[in-house]
Amino acid sequence: MHFTAETRLDEGVLERDFLLGEIPGILWTPPEAPLSPVPLMLLGHPGGLTRLRSRLSGRALRSTAQGFAAVTIELPGSGARPVSASAEQARADLRSAISAGSKPSEDVIDRLILPLVEQAVPEWQAALDAIQALPGLSGPVGISGGVIAIGTRLALVEPRIAAAGLFAGSYVPRTTIEEARRVTIPVHVLLQWDDVENDRQRALELFDAFGSREKTLQANMGGHTGVPPFAGEDAARFFARHLT
Repeated sequence: MHFTAETRLDEGVLERDFLLGEIPGILWTPPEAPLSPVPLMLLGHPGGLTRLRSRLSGRALRSTAQGFAAVTIELPGSGARPVSASAEQARADLRSAISAGSKPSEDVIDRLILPLVEQAVPEWQAALDAIQALPGLSGPVGISGGVIAIGTRLALVEPRIAAAGLFAGSYVPRTTIEEARRVTIPVHVLLQWDDVENDRQRALELFDAFGSREKTLQANMGGHTGVPPFAGEDAARFFARHLT
């Protein structure tokens, strides 16, 4: 891992671009750390760091305002990373099903999501290793947003993650529901009730499957991008309870 650029934002937050091997990423650290060691938030996203940078920076600043550091990495097959021919075919099959007015088949969802999970989760763990090796950043870890199947797998296999805030806005393989039964850390799931890009019933089934003693489902009216501001405030309180 090596840093490639550094910017001091107006809020005093240090924003640093890095490469983990050939994987691009961004790290944000607060100007002052009231907590030691500093908690770390893993910021998930659907792919495309350049396209999503402004939105990710806004999310990171909300985390640093709580005294947390925040980090994100590019997803496999996104941005400048090599494209998988099989993933592109699965994505085309997904779009074809949606344009025909039908739900994507289990096979299409599996072909699109499961290889992504298998590659992305070890990369996130490698990024976590590298970030926590830096001075002062070995505090408890939370994961926020992104592809929910990736977040579920990380919540299951990565013992350093203390809490997961997940967004029910992506397709869910049956394998992910089975994995959720073995997740025991606190979970906060955000569901946009009218999200046409999401299978609402499958999202509810996934939430029901989580084995956590503390799990919260926040469902709001509106589409994929219509998340109300107070939903972010509720998620911030969730992470404050479990990372501080």
